[in-house]
Amino acid sequence: MRMIALLLLILLAAVQRELWSEDGGLPAVFALQRQIDLQLKENARLRERNQALDAEVHDLKQGLEAIEERARSEMGMVKEGETFYQIVDVPDPSSSPEHVTANNEQVSN
Repeated sequence: MRMIALLLLILLAAVQRELWSEDGGLPAVFALQRQIDLQLKENARLRERNQALDAEVHDLKQGLEAIEERARSEMGMVKEGETFYQIVDVPDPSSSPEHVTANNEQVSN
């Protein structure tokens, strides 16, 4: 009877060692689960990007509005007959302690 109990105890220890070892035990399972979670998040991000690209391709195939919008925003194009106005903010020279004269010499107040 003692021999059977000892044999079962040794068998239990061997199974526990396999269960908790790094080579295929629970730590490896947890590491694989973390990798699966990261891959699922990456897949969701890529799926959203693909949907956006698919919508853009659909817009480019179906209508000229998307092409016109892209030409205006990315290439700065203007329709024929339109007038383009660009407003540039010029700093107020009186608010600066030093200002530049016509011949680019700095003058202090």
